[in-house]
Amino acid sequence: MKIAIHQKKNDFSSKWIEYCQNNGIDYKIVNCYSNNIIEELQECNALMWHFNQAIPADYLFAKQLIFALEASGKKVFPDFCTSWHFDDKVAQKYLLEAIGAPLVPTYVFYDKTEALSWVEQTTFPKVFKLRHGAGSAHVKLIESSKDARKIIHRAFSRGFSQYDKIASIKDRLYKFRNGKNSWWNVIKGVLRLAKTTQFAKIAGNERGYVYFQDFIPQNDYDIRVIVIAGKAFAIKRLTREGDFRASGSGHVLYEKKHFDEELIQQSFEIADQLKSQCLAIDYVYDGAKPMVVEISYGFIKEVYYSCEGYWDRNLNWNPGSFDAQGWMVESLLEKVVK
Repeated sequence: MKIAIHQKKNDFSSKWIEYCQNNGIDYKIVNCYSNNIIEELQECNALMWHFNQAIPADYLFAKQLIFALEASGKKVFPDFCTSWHFDDKVAQKYLLEAIGAPLVPTYVFYDKTEALSWVEQTTFPKVFKLRHGAGSAHVKLIESSKDARKIIHRAFSRGFSQYDKIASIKDRLYKFRNGKNSWWNVIKGVLRLAKTTQFAKIAGNERGYVYFQDFIPQNDYDIRVIVIAGKAFAIKRLTREGDFRASGSGHVLYEKKHFDEELIQQSFEIADQLKSQCLAIDYVYDGAKPMVVEISYGFIKEVYYSCEGYWDRNLNWNPGSFDAQGWMVESLLEKVVK
């Protein structure tokens, strides 16, 4: 039995390799970008690839390769149920509505006239998003019907670039002021005013649809719960100063007291319904009711090293450090053995 691992800096792969080495698991480093990748995987029972939504090549073919291998009988991480909706908020809307999850009310239109008609009947503010993007990228608070109409006209004309130059500079400055970014990164943002990113060139402008969510007021934080192989851990992310967005703020709380066990149980149930190997669920509260904002399979692993412990499926609390990426390897191996 052998696991193939696509290795890349700053992703899950370093921890996967470390786990295999520490536990005597046979593995092989592969390059998923290789033209001969199918042939290279012949001797392997499984593939693990933490593909990234912002890498051009990953955007072009990662899901296609993963799903092709799964169709051939190989075990993969992430599998179809885990990743088909990754970095696609429109797909997540339909999926979460279909299973009856408590999704923040979400509205998607593919017809300009219908969208403009809806604007005259709805209330504001609303949150505008593109279907792609992480860390609060392309997320804006729309305060009025006038602003919504501007967004709609643009969505059905030239559209929106995947790279928002001004928002990128503001984000870099925010992180620099909070000691989470270097001055050089700010300078790079300024230099990028003269050109867009390679990813934005390949992905093209987002157009032909428009996506809004209800704005849930009185939230100065969100909660992210991650469920992997019958275990769950969580963080509380505070919003940016003078902003409604929490994702990417860099202000994180880890203490167990911040997390309601009913929310953890709900997260297990959603992960089970989706048959997900790894599910990160972002919540905000509408009064006392937790509402799902969006979901993902990927996350920045280092952010979670300070978690105080995790819950098992029976909501037993297990204090201390843990190896979330190791759980991914273990759960995949169990499927290979079966």
